[in-house]
Amino acid sequence: MFDDRTDAGQQLASLVTREGIDADIVLAIPRGGLPIGRPVADALDVPLDVIVAKKLGAPGNPELAIGAVGADGSVWLNDDLIDRLGVGDAYLQGEKERKTEAAREKAETYRGGDRVPDIEGKRVLIVDDGVATGATTIACLRQVKSEGANRVTLAVPVGSPSSIEELRGEVDEVLCIEAPFQFGAVGQFYRVFEQVPDEVARTYLED
Repeated sequence: MFDDRTDAGQQLASLVTREGIDADIVLAIPRGGLPIGRPVADALDVPLDVIVAKKLGAPGNPELAIGAVGADGSVWLNDDLIDRLGVGDAYLQGEKERKTEAAREKAETYRGGDRVPDIEGKRVLIVDDGVATGATTIACLRQVKSEGANRVTLAVPVGSPSSIEELRGEVDEVLCIEAPFQFGAVGQFYRVFEQVPDEVARTYLED
């Protein structure tokens, strides 16, 4: 159990340091990942930036993720769920286009551009406040790999065991403080888990 995101970030920074993780940059998934990323980046003495992805919502149920897409168009699809729901190609293409644009706009609000910094050949550490389905996380990881990162590590305070296991196949290394068998939602492992407004989240990018 974490007091709040700041506490979780400090604990994650300690874990990253103990494990000897080397990184050239920390990329946080906004908004909740930024309070996590700041102490991690400070501990490693490297820059902090953002990596953005958006969930692809199911028809009639936008909160149900059938995939996710990054600001650069990198996509992950839950093919089994898409087949079970009978999601058509036209809907899927339209949703991808809408959410790619939304991800680009979100990136723009944070750093004035829709691409991650120049990470070709670099060691990248991606952080978030937790992993539930892993949809947006996978889209972010694929975006970073498409940009030519040399090594990609994911570090989170808490995550669903099944999602964490799936993510191990997407990156070089995964660090997770807690992956409890009885996992319901990320927020249940925080005493305080309030939404982080964009204007507050942006302050974590300031040196």
